Amino acid sequence: MRIQSLGVIDDAVVELSPGFTAVTGETGAGKTMVVTSLGLLLGGRADAALVRIGAKSAVVEGRVAVGDGSPAAVRAEDAGAELDDGALLISRTVSAEGRSRAHLGGRGVPVGLLGELAEDLVAVHGQTDQQGLLKPARQRQALDRYAGDAVAAPLAKYSAAYRRLRAVSAELDEIITRARERLQEADLLRFGLDEVAGAEPRAGEDVELAAEAERLGHAEALAAGSAAAHAALAGDPADSEAVDAGTLVAGAQRALAAVRTHDPALAGLADRLTEVGILLGDVAQELAAYGDGIDADPLRLAAVEERRSVLTHLARKYGHEPAAAGGEAGDGSVSAVLAWAEAGAARLAELDGDDERIGELTAERDALRGELALLAEALTEARGDAAERFGAAVTDELTELAMPHARVTVDLRRTEVAADADGLEIGGRNVAYGPTGVDEAELLLAPHPGAPPRPIAKGASGGELSRVMLAVEVVFAGSDPVPTYLFDEVDAGVGGKAAVEVGRRLARLARGAQVVVVTHLPQVAAFADRQLLVEKTSDGAVTRSGVTVLDGEARVRELSRMLAGQEDSETARAHAEELLAAARAGAE
Repeated sequence: MRIQSLGVIDDAVVELSPGFTAVTGETGAGKTMVVTSLGLLLGGRADAALVRIGAKSAVVEGRVAVGDGSPAAVRAEDAGAELDDGALLISRTVSAEGRSRAHLGGRGVPVGLLGELAEDLVAVHGQTDQQGLLKPARQRQALDRYAGDAVAAPLAKYSAAYRRLRAVSAELDEIITRARERLQEADLLRFGLDEVAGAEPRAGEDVELAAEAERLGHAEALAAGSAAAHAALAGDPADSEAVDAGTLVAGAQRALAAVRTHDPALAGLADRLTEVGILLGDVAQELAAYGDGIDADPLRLAAVEERRSVLTHLARKYGHEPAAAGGEAGDGSVSAVLAWAEAGAARLAELDGDDERIGELTAERDALRGELALLAEALTEARGDAAERFGAAVTDELTELAMPHARVTVDLRRTEVAADADGLEIGGRNVAYGPTGVDEAELLLAPHPGAPPRPIAKGASGGELSRVMLAVEVVFAGSDPVPTYLFDEVDAGVGGKAAVEVGRRLARLARGAQVVVVTHLPQVAAFADRQLLVEKTSDGAVTRSGVTVLDGEARVRELSRMLAGQEDSETARAHAEELLAAARAGAE
């Protein structure tokens, strides 16, 4: 798997060889053409400034060879992309307004997908990475990445226990911090529940009492009305001349009884009059019973109104409260009061159980601290093993980079905190801890025998620092499962014999991977299998960049320019040819 070609802005096409490709040219030109364009293909941030003034958009295209079944190929095919003879075509378009579009294997895809593929395709190492690696926090991250599963497995266990400890501690702190508020809430709930329990309301009782109060308040009118209605239906015994509805209906029945046999229709009407007579009799009897049952009892009415007042008071206080946390407010009825009381009792039980919960959480927190301390020790041990291997590997690389007496080590240390501070007790010491463990890592350099190890940012000169960081990058590259490495001027500050060793080391790295190096050092470029020249040209209005593959005489001229700034200098040409010859001999 490797990058075969990279089509960039201005229609230039960069053909990349399987081995070591050096990109040279005027300061900044190669970086813009290769690093920026490749960054766009790998899902980097789009910038409208990349679009030439007057143009609608800028387009970057790449052709990447991928193996069947490789993670990148599988992920691309899952997204609907199609391979072209074992190659994956990637393109990115940036509009003048800054909008961005990405295509993968002929299909439009989210830009984020390109970033996912980048993890399996290319590792970019540049000066920005070097500056980041000077920070201890980044060095610890880099060490973990170098260690791989040896650290990843215990780190995952530690991280899971750490998250659980944070959650338990947060809940415990919340309960303790809000203890006063929760106590006040419990007191209010207890008072309200006692008040409701003392009244002993029944569901629907308020509706029943309202109806009874209405009857008792109008008892005389109800009795008079029912008596008058009964007299109208069944007659008034005190008035012998009064005509009632029952008598009239009976007369109608008798009038039809003699003639009903002559017409079925009339017979039907006669039957209906019979039914009316029966219904009138039933209603009259019920009216009589209703009138006898009416009792204008002022004492009972007073008792009903007093009970209604109690229920109304409860409804005003509790009938409009949410029945439970997150529930809707009640409708002001007795049923709503009972719903509030049920939810309040459950909440009170929860609040009254705080002491028990505090005990449970405290025990769990202490157990988690002990477990976390053991996991932290296992993590430190794994990091210690990786640190020894990493330091030895970087030291070996420095030997190849003309620093045979230098030694790099990784200092793993812990920060001790006060006994009453939040920490983990390990080995009788209370140490600070975080989501990644208790370790701080720092790269130390002893540049020569007898020199004390010091942080690499302080213990190395400019040229030494570049070589140390290059050695670190090469060691990281050896642990990264990607087939292509892009080094962006990581040889800055290096010259002379050290530069030759840098070029030789990159050439060796390229035997097992594709290596692309943006460099301004002729000693490094001479070791490349292919050298590309990036040149800027201008017609006074538009500046364009072009890419040329250098071979033979052209490559000698470019190396001469890089050496002395004079392409036609005989001395520079002789030096360039000597460099090429030495590089070929050193690479064999």
